[in-house]
This record gives sequence, C-alpha cells and structure tokens, in this order.
Amino acid sequence: MDGRVNLSQVAMRFGDFTAIQPTSLEIASGEFFSFLGPSGCGKTTLLNMISGFLTPSEGLVAIGGVDMTRVPVNRRPTAMIFQNLALFPLMSVYRNIEFGLEVRGVDRKKRREKADELLDLVALGGSGDKPVAELSGGQKQRIAIARALAVEPRVLLLDEPLSALDLKLRQHMRTELKAIQRKTGITFIYITHDQGEALTMSDRVAVMCDGRIQQVADPMTLYRQPRTDFVAGFVGENNRFPGRVTAVDGGMVTLDAGLPAPLRGAAASPLEPGDEATLYVRPEQWRVGSASDSSLPFGGVIQAEHFEGAWLTLEIALEQGRTVRAHVPQALESDGVESSFKVGSACRLDYSPRGTLVLPGVERGQSDEEGADVAATA
Repeated sequence: MDGRVNLSQVAMRFGDFTAIQPTSLEIASGEFFSFLGPSGCGKTTLLNMISGFLTPSEGLVAIGGVDMTRVPVNRRPTAMIFQNLALFPLMSVYRNIEFGLEVRGVDRKKRREKADELLDLVALGGSGDKPVAELSGGQKQRIAIARALAVEPRVLLLDEPLSALDLKLRQHMRTELKAIQRKTGITFIYITHDQGEALTMSDRVAVMCDGRIQQVADPMTLYRQPRTDFVAGFVGENNRFPGRVTAVDGGMVTLDAGLPAPLRGAAASPLEPGDEATLYVRPEQWRVGSASDSSLPFGGVIQAEHFEGAWLTLEIALEQGRTVRAHVPQALESDGVESSFKVGSACRLDYSPRGTLVLPGVERGQSDEEGADVAATA
C-alpha cells in the first residue's frame, strides 16, 4: 500500500488568524513520523488537514500520489485514533473492532476473522467478548489501535493517544506502538508535545512552533544538531550562552560571553569574528569537580540539587551570576561515597567543546523566511 503523504504549500487560516504558515512536507510510505511541539503550535491542525476534518485555505494534500485536498474524511485511506480514544463503552471488544467493517458491509464471518487477527496483533487474543468498560487504560489503547487498523488504512493518524496514561504505561505503550507499526508497515503520523514519545518511537520528527515547521530530522540529529534556537531549547535541555564570535578555527568557534574564560563550540553554520552567536551546552556535557580543581576554568556555587534516580541535576550559579544546569552521576550508597555536591558548596566545572553547538544570532537560529520550507529540504 502506498502510504506516502505530501503536503504542498498548505496553509490554514481562521479569519485573520493564520494557524499554519505555508508548509511543504513529504512523509514516506511506512514511516513512523511525529509532529512535536507545544500546545497551540499547529500540529493538530496539520493532522486534521491530512485526515480531511479541515480543508486547507491553500495548498494541496496528497496521499499515495493522489490529490486528497477536497476528498471527504470517509473516502480517504486514513484512520484516526483520538486523544480520548472514542471507544463505545457499552459494546464488546469485538463490536468495537468490527464497527468500521460493519458500516462498510463486510459480512459477519469476515468481520470476526479480522477482529481475531487484530486482537492477536495487539496481544489481546481471547478478549473479544469482554465489555470495553472492563478494560484497563493500556488495553483500551490497544483496542483503539485494532479498530483503526480493521479498515486497512494506508495512513494511521494518532492525536496524542497516550497523554491520559500514567508514566509507566506510556513508556510501555511506546514500545507496543512501534512494534505494531513495524509489523503492519502502515504509515503512522503521530502528534505529541512529549519529546520522549517523539524521540523514542519516530523515524523522523517535525518540530513545530507558531504554525511553522522549524526542523525535520531523525531523533538523534534533532538532539545533537538542532538548527534553530527553538529546537535547541525544546528538544531536551540546554544551557544558552549568547555572545560574540572572537575567532573561528576549523569549524570551531571562540565566543566572548562575558565569562572569565572564552567559550568554544562547534559551529552549525559559517560564522565570522564579530558575529553574534549562541553556544548551547547540554546538562550532561558538564564536568563538575571540587572547588580546589584548578584544571576546571569556571567557578560556581551549587544553588539547588534535584535527585533524579541515576543522576543529580545541579543548578549552579557561576561567579558572574549566570545559572546553569548540570547532570552528574549519582553515587550509590553501597559505594560508601558521600556526594560532594551539596547545596551551598563551591565547585568548578568545564565542558567538552566538541560536543556543543553554536548557532548564529542571540535569539534565533533561523530566519522566518527559512522556517516555512525547512521540511522540504530536510
């Protein structure tokens, strides 16, 4: 089945408000693709244009190479799983899964065969006669997936389907969803504001802000090589150091950020001395040591300590008043080592320049004009 999805300069306006700026994007057949961004960024609007619930104000939507821009919802080769799942609580599992097939006039025997096949796929074989109301949250999620797959869509659209689940169940369902997508080979288009979901499951992710796609890339590239200030701050944590370039050497940039020592980092694009730029340092890239370690160039005082299991997150006020966040390994009690990272204690720290990133500008990494069509060139 050809599950390619192509958006060609689609835009969505509601009166004077532009929800989606002109955007082009191609999603490959069989891809697990996610739209990631904060509430109100336009990701659900894009999903609704693909599904047919909204008709773009301009531009084209194609599925499998066929123009679907004005094709109604019930004639598109898509199925959608909503945030609230929209299962029929008074019906059995079988009736829920078979509903779409019944509407299409499929006979009872074939409906039941298909339902059993899908129940096996979602690891709920033998549950067909149970009332939906008796199922757990995770089981309901699987039934919603089975019901959507019953009509054999080429594209499955998922609008934040895991948001109502507790953390452990969400983590489990991420694995389940990815496995189901791999088994079926169907194109999955997933909407989420949770970066963990997007990075864990997706082949590629489009990060959105204010109705624009900021960057499209595989999860590792998004994390390691963000192209805009927004992506650098939204995907994972980052410490930002705005400043001015003082030297450039072989792709490495030296930056004056008003600290006792100059900062160095890897340039994401060509920069020249005198340019404004911002250095990004991930919390896990800091090396934190004692106040007596003179090999570490930056001094500070630990303002707060957050225990997060395998590591501590330290908030450190540098000598110049700027605060950074750093992750350090958590010493186990069995090690017989008492942590030296105490609130109020002095420390020194440094980072590896090769693992950092420098983007042009002090407030942005990319102009508005570049933002709308970045997906087409990703």
